[in-house]
Amino acid sequence: MCGVVGYTGKRQAVDWLLDGLQTLEYRGYDSAGVQVVSPSGNLHGVKCAGRVAILRERAHTANLHGTCGIGHTRWATHGTPTDRNAHPHLDCTGRIAIVHNGIIENYQQLKRELMADGHEFRSDTDSEVVAHLVEEAWAGPARGDLAAAVRNACDRLEGSWALAVACADVPGELVVTRLGSPLVVASTDDGAYVASDVMPLSSVTSRVFQLDDRDIATLHADGSIDIVDRDGRLVSNPVAMEIDWDASAARLGGYSDFMAKEISEQPEAIERLLAGRLGKHGIELDELKLGKEELAALRHVVIIACGTSYHAGLTAKVAIERWAKIPVSVEYASEFIYDDDYLVPDHTLCVVITQSGETADTLAAARRMRGMGCDVFAITNVLGSTAAREADGTLYVQAGPEVAVASTKAYTAQMVASFLLALRLGFANGRLTRDEVEKHLHDLEQIPDLMREVLSRRWQDKQAARRFRHKGSSLFLGRNVSSATAFEGALKLKEISYLHAEAYPAGEMKHGPIALLEPGFPVVAVVPAGHVHDKTMSNIQECLARGASVIAVATDGDERVAKLCQEVLGVPNCPDDIIVPAVSVLHLQMLARYVARDRGYDVDKPRNLAKSVTVE
Repeated sequence: MCGVVGYTGKRQAVDWLLDGLQTLEYRGYDSAGVQVVSPSGNLHGVKCAGRVAILRERAHTANLHGTCGIGHTRWATHGTPTDRNAHPHLDCTGRIAIVHNGIIENYQQLKRELMADGHEFRSDTDSEVVAHLVEEAWAGPARGDLAAAVRNACDRLEGSWALAVACADVPGELVVTRLGSPLVVASTDDGAYVASDVMPLSSVTSRVFQLDDRDIATLHADGSIDIVDRDGRLVSNPVAMEIDWDASAARLGGYSDFMAKEISEQPEAIERLLAGRLGKHGIELDELKLGKEELAALRHVVIIACGTSYHAGLTAKVAIERWAKIPVSVEYASEFIYDDDYLVPDHTLCVVITQSGETADTLAAARRMRGMGCDVFAITNVLGSTAAREADGTLYVQAGPEVAVASTKAYTAQMVASFLLALRLGFANGRLTRDEVEKHLHDLEQIPDLMREVLSRRWQDKQAARRFRHKGSSLFLGRNVSSATAFEGALKLKEISYLHAEAYPAGEMKHGPIALLEPGFPVVAVVPAGHVHDKTMSNIQECLARGASVIAVATDGDERVAKLCQEVLGVPNCPDDIIVPAVSVLHLQMLARYVARDRGYDVDKPRNLAKSVTVE
């Protein structure tokens, strides 16, 4: 879960490398570093624990010069976040530098073998073995051919990797490769670029090329790129991808932080997703790539996801079961891949939900489901991601770049995307008429304006945030589909404010969590109008009887909630209770942000987290 960048060409490398790393900090920000090939033909670089801003200061002081270089921003797996463990890593000669995203699973064995051959290690990371493996190959049969040296090294690796390698003996040349970790390259008039995703490249081009697993690309200073596959054959037509958003979309644009910006962008994201969806099949989902007969034959859906995406899956379960009458299982990907006894019925569709499309656990689970004979459908935000490329069909949620580590707009877009899937399935199997589909789609089209109304009430969340001051824990409650909102609200609060929060279906509170309650203890209750409203109100009464401070997310006009609860976060009346989670969760996103800011924390880059979890 690290960020990799590289450049070779006509311009000074360090400025773009630093800018690229700044853009990729959502992938990790424990430490960072850059290495360039100097005009004198040597490697020079700086690296440090901490953010790219610190690295930028050190790089300015070091006055690095060179038109070829690599950079890295790290989320620590092996070795603590220190200067010595920061990338890039060098070989013993100081002539070869590497940056790595992924996990080298057999690094301990390799390290022992390399040390026995006289190699000296300077870090505690798994990644450093790659530099020494390339060194051995470069000194042996691959001398003069950096791509061959990298291939030789990778043949000895087990695990996953996105690698960029520079060598002072071949200035102006970079070699990059991947297995299970994302990497894209771009060719321009001023040079060749590589990065972990398209965001850093959007400032220099609108067209990038994807590498397949074990492809090896050689980047040249004239901007040309040679790509060979795992068998050493030239890839004459690599997969091209157009970047369909402006680079300014990944800039703050007047907002104080990206989380605030992305919360505010949710209405427009949903409008993009819903545009042009009504057609002869009810809901047009060409991305599904399954015919009506295949869809009508489905008897089971398995949704696989992690974290925030898992909560979107819980809402998807309710929608699919209600509209399509198909039983749905929602599984944690990290648990599913190790459940050897999991039973998959015939005619099962696997739906994987992943914001980045690179979540390692989710990808492993999807591969397992395909091995069991299931069609796999991906709901993701990232064009050309591994999940999209490996799935039988993909629905892009079109949320645009999400820079803040804690997901907001991708989450609500995932929910709405799953609603579209539910309508498509319901129409295909005859559970919904066309009129019913049109009515439900019309309801979904109200979501953006309902969101805008909630956004206009952010003062309510700012006011409610004071209830969390000097508190050490909190409880989130909801029933039925609102329990997923409670889970997501608690996760957001934990992620960015570091305040402990637990979430439960409201009826489960009295089976243990009620012991937490004491005077002033903050309880967030999601209690919109609906058939479980009164039952949730009973749980609120139980909290109030023990002195808790209750912050209620409630439908406008609910006088009973207004009289009882200390804070009310109002939600406008929604035409269908199934869409309430996509609207009400905005309050919990804003609440978490205000609590975190009150506590003095960086809401965009919470500690220990990374946006794209590319390791199991």
